Amino acid sequence: MSTLTLYNTLSRKKEKFVPLVKGKAGMYACGPTVYNYAHIGNLRTYIFEDILKRVLQHAGMRVTQVMNITDVGHLTSDADQGEDKMEKGAQREGKTVWEIAQFYTDAFFSDAARLNILRPEVVCRATDHIPEMIALIRQLEKKKHIYLSPDRNLYYDISTFRQYGAMARLHLENLQAGKRIAVDRNKRNPQDFVLWFSLAGSKFKNHVMRWESPWGPGRPGWHIECSAMAMKYLGKKIDIHCGGIDHIPVHHTNEIAQSEGATGKPWVNYWLHGEFLVLDQQKMAKSGGGFITLQTLLDRGFDPLDYRYFTLTAHYRKPLTFSYDALQQARQALSTLRENVLSFQEQPASKPIKNTYANQFAAAIADDLNMPKALAVLWAVVRDPQLGNKEKLALILDFDRVFGLGLAHLERREAAIPAAVQGLVERREQARKQKDFRRADELREEIAGMGFLVNDTPEGPVVKKR
Repeated sequence: MSTLTLYNTLSRKKEKFVPLVKGKAGMYACGPTVYNYAHIGNLRTYIFEDILKRVLQHAGMRVTQVMNITDVGHLTSDADQGEDKMEKGAQREGKTVWEIAQFYTDAFFSDAARLNILRPEVVCRATDHIPEMIALIRQLEKKKHIYLSPDRNLYYDISTFRQYGAMARLHLENLQAGKRIAVDRNKRNPQDFVLWFSLAGSKFKNHVMRWESPWGPGRPGWHIECSAMAMKYLGKKIDIHCGGIDHIPVHHTNEIAQSEGATGKPWVNYWLHGEFLVLDQQKMAKSGGGFITLQTLLDRGFDPLDYRYFTLTAHYRKPLTFSYDALQQARQALSTLRENVLSFQEQPASKPIKNTYANQFAAAIADDLNMPKALAVLWAVVRDPQLGNKEKLALILDFDRVFGLGLAHLERREAAIPAAVQGLVERREQARKQKDFRRADELREEIAGMGFLVNDTPEGPVVKKR
């Protein structure tokens, strides 16, 4: 395979991927906050991460993917402002936060399965890892990165971490309080962030989710969970961390500060971020309430893999504009591809000729996961008049190990029997029971004229399209 290069957000350039351990790759992917359904913009990011994993596997690597489930700590802003998302979801639906978390966790993985997204090797809930978070905060406390505020919350002091904001290209001296960041009198610096919410003086003192800690009863902030769980399952230094571009300026910047503040060493070798799905010139978000879910697409008659194919038509680092017309085009393309694969299966004539398709495909996916270029190679194989069907099928199924379009498991579906035809079949069966075989033959011919054949079996008539 061609040398795999990935665009590292930290360096703002493509870099050759060299894993910490030869033949193995560890990747951490920020998972969902389970207070509502994932929208199709969220799902674009998870498909990108799935493609990344599949490319690594296609290169012969053993991949360990870790994904967190955020079921505590995430406020309605990505910083320390607004309501708690889990509590808000519980109030909206009249359920407990635990019921909300379980319902939307199940809903997320149901969507992921329908999109043929490989399940991570490790799925970890934030609420199952409170001890690990407390231990990490204790490390930061020993290194004097934290302080207790007047409202009794525990904050990370970003002034103690010189590299703060390096990945997001933040210039802290230009971020004046009251301009880009709201004034919070409990913070020493506008971008300081909560590690632990204390119930003693915080607005969350009446919330159900709470744990004991060295700083009193409370609950963790959002950012600390990813650092704690990534380190637990992948070690103090990891290969890849990925997510959406909206994570760069706050969440991932804070993760770096926590993790490297605790260990004193670089934490992640490669940071990868997926761009937004765009709808009417705006990124898709849940805040407006009108977001589109995968079920919305299914209710309109689309297959989940129509949407997966649609996301492959743009590079993961490019904004992708969603419209139903564009999704319809993706559906037609996938339908045509499936029909060709079925045809190649049914007529597997061999005609091997020398070609470079495998190398072209390998080069495309190794070039920072260039799926549009990889799709172009796929269609070149489909349309090549010189290549045999058997050879085409082998190439396509190998490519689909990365695309994830389920092409290896296709079965030709029998055409639905129209009601008019079914009515004639029933009338013919009645004629046969009455031994009116002349009428039965006439009805058979009428059915044939409508494009269907009737075969009589001991179990009854079987109708197939001609």
